[in-house]
Amino acid sequence: MAGRLWTQEELIVTLALYRALPFGRMYKTNPEIIALAATLRRTPSSVAFKLVNFASFDPELRERGVKGMANVGKADREVWDRYADDWGTLAGESERILIRWNGASHSSIEDEEPITDYAGQERQATVRVRIGQNLFRNSVLRDYRFRCCISDLAIPELLNASHILPWSKKPQERLNPRNGLCLNATLDRAFDRGLMTILPTLTVRLGGEIKRASDSPFVQETFLRFEGRQINRPERFPPDPDFLAYHNSEIFRP
Repeated sequence: MAGRLWTQEELIVTLALYRALPFGRMYKTNPEIIALAATLRRTPSSVAFKLVNFASFDPELRERGVKGMANVGKADREVWDRYADDWGTLAGESERILIRWNGASHSSIEDEEPITDYAGQERQATVRVRIGQNLFRNSVLRDYRFRCCISDLAIPELLNASHILPWSKKPQERLNPRNGLCLNATLDRAFDRGLMTILPTLTVRLGGEIKRASDSPFVQETFLRFEGRQINRPERFPPDPDFLAYHNSEIFRP
């Protein structure tokens, strides 16, 4: 007897997990897959199989010569096409489904500031933005194996998912993992303020303000030793060269 069909909601939350996991971690013993399987009341094998189905549509994997399953279902394709270019909507839909199923959110949302003044809209907008931020952070940090792409620091509490294009620029790219870098908190601040940049060749370049402080042992250890080095590459989503070029020309202070 055939197993029960996948619902749209199950496909949405599974796709959200797919977008956060490197392809090499889509196996049935992965704790995140086991946890989602328990929520869906399915086997880890079936969830892992569905993740590999989604890989069949992923252009990033096709460019690397990685193939998913053949003959995937129509419903899988429909869900992929609906959310493939809209991480924010996918994150929000997935989290709302999980909240309804589990009765509580998996995201820390209580401390987020409202982003709109319209009556009745503050809470909804706040939750949506925070969910998207969590998806972006989790996706970027996982993709860089929870290590700063410059310093190799591997303490998650000290790592940030840094936007290459500022939050206020091109809102449609806010949750694009190719607009993200995993940086430790100090390098993140310097990158955000334009004191350093990363060239489209993925090479670190420091600005004049940092170089003028070259007699400082802290500056030497924290910044100068990385000048001219290439960053560690992520597993799935390399930084977009056009985004890096924008940071070089519009934000970086030579």
